Order: sequence, then structure tokens, then C-alpha cells
Amino acid sequence: MIKNNYKIKEISQLYGIGVDSLRYYEKLGLLIPRRDKNGYRLYSLHDIYKLNIIRDLRELDFTMDQIREYLDKQSIETTLELLYQEQELIRDRTAKLESRQNILKNRIDVITAAMNIKTGVFSIKTLPNRPCLKFDERITRDEEMDYAIKMLHRIHNAYITDLSNQLYGASISLHEVSQGIKGVFHSVFFIFDSECTDTLDFDYFLPAGDYLSLHYRGSYEQSYEKVMEVVKYAKENDLSLLGDPFEVYEIDNRDTMMSDQYLTEIQVRVEQRK
Repeated sequence: MIKNNYKIKEISQLYGIGVDSLRYYEKLGLLIPRRDKNGYRLYSLHDIYKLNIIRDLRELDFTMDQIREYLDKQSIETTLELLYQEQELIRDRTAKLESRQNILKNRIDVITAAMNIKTGVFSIKTLPNRPCLKFDERITRDEEMDYAIKMLHRIHNAYITDLSNQLYGASISLHEVSQGIKGVFHSVFFIFDSECTDTLDFDYFLPAGDYLSLHYRGSYEQSYEKVMEVVKYAKENDLSLLGDPFEVYEIDNRDTMMSDQYLTEIQVRVEQRK
């Protein structure tokens, strides 16, 4: 049976709203329950109606001042204005959710494809000009790599809203590798599609051409050994190296804490010796 008045605990249980929140609404003047002879708050059906409005508008992130102003001046005109605002907010949220859905789908597709890549296989890829955003830094430890990536993201966070979905790489000095120097990188860079050149100002490009590629799975401690395998393969197959090799991190600590699941690709631009 529907009652005309409800106590604060009944309202709290009915709406799943804490008693303190109800008292806060009262303090702001949004709800004005009357008191019974024992001093207990009694909420009328009209209070419940207003509580429905407060709850709905709070879920849409309306401020308490906006809610108070609406309740104080409620009319057909203000209701329509509020409904238009709600409609716009819902459109914005829907667009953000759709964008997030696309980001998640892309990451799922990338990880799923990466899981099926065969490692230890050399291939030549003909790739277009790839624009990049680069951060130059001498890196000798995994922690420094993470820091450099965060710095790069911080510098360009207006362009890169979702770091977890951004492809990035790190450059290796061929001269240092040839000298037996292991585990040293000289820059990190975010890699973009060639179509992005109209929308972003890039400071670095991976030039178009043929790239010798090798994927390996597991710890980065293999990096030096794998780079040397690439150099050896190029030499044995009459390929000239046209620049320093670099690693591209397709599955890393963004996706797994198990280093044996990491997937890294080594690339270096090459041409056939004449």
C-alpha cells in the first residue's frame, strides 16, 4: 500500500541513497521534509518526486546549483530547456562510448592477430612513409623505457588520448650493437598511419621502403641476440642496412605481466646489394 509519508530510513532503502546524502539535500534546501511529533523526518510523495529528479540529474553530472535552480523555477520552459541539456549530454556520452568501443575493438583485433604471428621468421615488408612523434633519450633499463614513453605521451597527450592502443617503438644504435653494447636504446617514438599527416605535426618519419622484419616472443633480454640475428641475415642475403634497427612493441606490459607473452618486432630498412 502506498503511503503519504515515509521516514528517512525507508527512503534510503528504497532509493539506495545514504542517509547522509538525504540530510545533505535537505541542508541545500532541495528537500524539505516535515517532522512528526517525535522529531523524525517525514518525506511526502512530492519529496519523492523531487528526489527522482535529483537522482536522474546527478547521474548526468548536473551540479547541485543547477538542480536547485531548476527545482526553484520549474516550468514548461525550464523543463524543456533541461530536457534539451539532457539530450545533448546523452549524445556526448553516446559518442564517447562509441569511440571507446572502437578503441577496445581495435586493441582486441591487434592482440588477437599478434597472438597468431609466427616468431623467428625473417620477411621483407614494403612499407609506406610512417609519421612518428619522437622522444630522444638514452635508455638502458626497462624502467627508463616506461618513463620515456610516459614523457612522450605527456608531451603529446592532446593527440594521444589512449596510450594503451598506441603503437610505439624504440631505436637501437647499429654502431653500438656492432661494438657488443647490449640493451641500449636512443629514442622512443609513437608510430602513426601515413593518412595522419594532415591532422598532426610530426617530428620524425620512418621512410618508405623495404624493411627486414623479425618477430620474437618473450623477455627483452633477447633483444641484442635478435638484433644480431637480423644483421647476420642481412649480410648473408646481400642486403645493405640503410639505417639503425628498431623494435616495435606489439604486446608488452600494457597487456600482460608475463614477459614470456611479450611480442616484439625488429625492423630495419634494407636494399638489395647491386
